[in-house]
Amino acid sequence: MSLFKARDWWSTVVGEQEEFDQGCLCVADVDNSGNHKIIVGSYKGILRIYSPQPAKPGAAHHPEELILELQLQDPVLQVEVGKFVSGTEQLHLAVLHPRKLSVYAFSGTLGTVEHGNQYQLKLMYEHNFQRTACNLTFGGFGGVKGRDLICIQSMDGMLTFFEQESFAFGRFLPGCLLPGPLKYSSRTDSFITVSSSRQIENYKYQVLAIAADAESRQDSEQQKLGSGKRLTRDWMVNIGEQALDISIVSFNQAASSILVLGERNLFCFKENGQLRFMKKLEYNPSCFLPYTSVLEGTINTLIGNHNNNLLIYQDVALKWVAQLPHVPVSVHVANFQDLKGVVVTLSDAGHLQCSYLGTDPSFFQAPKVESRELDYDEMDKEMKELLKVIREATKSQDILHKAENDDDLKVAVSVAPSLDVISQAADNTVDIAVPSISLKVTIWSRFSVHDVKLSVCVQSPLAVTQDQLRFTAIESGTSRDVTLSVFLKENFPPADLEEDAVVSYSIPTGVPRIVRCTFSLPLNLICQPIQPSKNAVHKITIDTNQPPVSLSTIFPDFLGESDDEQTNVLGFKLLSGATITLLASKTSSRYRVQCDQFEDLWLITKELIQRLEEYFVREGAKDFRCMFPGPLPLQEYFQLIDRHFELRINAEKYKELLSERAVQYRAIQRRLLTHFKDKTPTPLRNLDTLLDGTYRQLTALGDAAEENQANLYQVFTRLKSGTHLLVQLIGLWQNLSPDEMSILKATFLPLMQDSQELGWEECVDAAVTHLLRTCLSKSSRDQTLSLTSQLSMPKDTNRLKKHITLLCDRLSKGGRLSLTTDSAQQAATISGCQTIPESELEQRMTNSATDETCP
Repeated sequence: MSLFKARDWWSTVVGEQEEFDQGCLCVADVDNSGNHKIIVGSYKGILRIYSPQPAKPGAAHHPEELILELQLQDPVLQVEVGKFVSGTEQLHLAVLHPRKLSVYAFSGTLGTVEHGNQYQLKLMYEHNFQRTACNLTFGGFGGVKGRDLICIQSMDGMLTFFEQESFAFGRFLPGCLLPGPLKYSSRTDSFITVSSSRQIENYKYQVLAIAADAESRQDSEQQKLGSGKRLTRDWMVNIGEQALDISIVSFNQAASSILVLGERNLFCFKENGQLRFMKKLEYNPSCFLPYTSVLEGTINTLIGNHNNNLLIYQDVALKWVAQLPHVPVSVHVANFQDLKGVVVTLSDAGHLQCSYLGTDPSFFQAPKVESRELDYDEMDKEMKELLKVIREATKSQDILHKAENDDDLKVAVSVAPSLDVISQAADNTVDIAVPSISLKVTIWSRFSVHDVKLSVCVQSPLAVTQDQLRFTAIESGTSRDVTLSVFLKENFPPADLEEDAVVSYSIPTGVPRIVRCTFSLPLNLICQPIQPSKNAVHKITIDTNQPPVSLSTIFPDFLGESDDEQTNVLGFKLLSGATITLLASKTSSRYRVQCDQFEDLWLITKELIQRLEEYFVREGAKDFRCMFPGPLPLQEYFQLIDRHFELRINAEKYKELLSERAVQYRAIQRRLLTHFKDKTPTPLRNLDTLLDGTYRQLTALGDAAEENQANLYQVFTRLKSGTHLLVQLIGLWQNLSPDEMSILKATFLPLMQDSQELGWEECVDAAVTHLLRTCLSKSSRDQTLSLTSQLSMPKDTNRLKKHITLLCDRLSKGGRLSLTTDSAQQAATISGCQTIPESELEQRMTNSATDETCP
């Protein structure tokens, strides 16, 4: 059979860079004028209505053919036209969005001039969904006449029924994994769909209506156990493939039939599920439409495929093939003025065309393939080369690209040796003058790179004058310098002064890469020298194995307020207000750090250890080591945990109270609206006073919740400082190796940011429990246990504090931190340990609290 082109009667391109699918096209008399209109909705949420007019050859289309173009807020999944408004039998437009259904009335007003026609779209009603919609079908459910009811299928397999403006009921389809096409048969009053099990299923409307109501899929599953009416299928047929679309036709010459377009076959069933015929397709279909019956007992079907063809079948016999300029995703037949049977097609890119079947042939002929003999020697040579490339590529098991010694791009950050003369701090909440320090970021590229993005990441409450910069390109062998300033923005100290600069870029081949550089900020950015204080609440003593060093030697930049002779004591005042005193023993190798707040000891303690290590490295001492004699300040640390957890509990309470007051506020608004709509005025019964009081409560609760959130963020930063200090003290106390310190830091500092959904307490509790079950277990048998509980906010912090105490006790008895399987034998050598099964962990820790405590 010859292949002919479809004759173009009218065509246009709908929008730019918009996407369309099967349900985005509808052809109907939407304005009740007697002529068909083309309704098109896109995934960008733009609704368009066309009224095509025949154009003369070579003439351009008229602008008034696009009679309506409206930008909606949500993507358009499907458009349908039916009797969706009660009290009238006129047609209305239904637009399905992912989370709502909108029904509009479309009308036009004739003007006095050629371009004076005006069309408007009026919203009649909306239905909002709790579940994401997939598709819809409509009809006279239950045999009603003169109006159409609507059925929405959600992505989780729930059918929601609406009797025009009112919600009717919802039912879950049994065993539904993914939704499929859904159609309604008016003759049998049933719904036909294709499930994810590749089965055609038929459900009676009456069965759906009387089935027990299910609020969730779990409720639907419980109905199978005998509670309520079960939702059963009327019949079911296995077709063995996924379905693209379903259509139910009932012509005068033929009985009612159910046509299903599969991925490779076209099926036709009777109303009772018996197969009438089946046509195997030799191509990939994209859409179909049964449109008429010419001979008695036959059905004519249009099928579009991915080869840009439109095929016409009479039952299983191919009658015509027409070539289209695009791949159709939806096809309809329309009647415009005097031209009947116009084929309307829409592609996924928005190519809309009205065509008819003409007789202009396509003269394209496939070129003749030249036959040539196969050169087997050349093929063997090529195969060996390919195998060699494959072997070389599979030698390395690394997924990520290994950077070479000389990277394509390097980034370096140099911190100014002194603070800025003129501070660049802006928009800070600190009560005193805040200094700033300059950073010079240098980016050097060996090759030409493009799309370069620099991000300077500093931990809050620190801030940077400009945290992100972009460069279009950096040429080969050139560099870019950027100068920034860092300052303290809020009135509490940071948890660390180690910051990062990250550069992302793309090499000429298009592969994206990232380079990271870590830099340290000076201590004098957040504190300044002050006269030392004699008394303090919290004290920490650090021992060393080397002779004592004068504080003026290791802290020469903090001697401003101290006497020259008094070199064994220094005072530090944080910009947030806390005072820390550092004392050095004149006779022994001991250093003491003391402060009224436990967490503020961290930065000075870290700086002391770091400067002592640098000093003795310069002096040539190879065996220098810092030690902490104990005991660990666990009670002070637990107070920080309780304060943080208390603010999290308050945040949950504020959330619940806000939800209750919001529900109350909306209920009062509805009552007031009912009073105002009433034609007969009635007393408000103090509803206005109640509304005003509820509004004030909402405002006060919102302010309190914001204040609590700010306090929670500040306390979490202080908790991180205290955690850093405790981890450092544990490492000095038990002389942990760098690998063990890394494990301990990952255990106690798993989160950079805290949230109500995933908080610090539950993450640390799970990590500590894992260590107690693995490398710190008392026997190898305990290592087979695994965590099964989900991470959720605990009721209190008792369990976490007991686990931290037990971890310190296990370390004091010789336990070592390790992630290897050899830790089982190592854990078994812990002195004085007995096996504690997980089921008895809480009870044993409570009963033996006096025996298992940290020294």
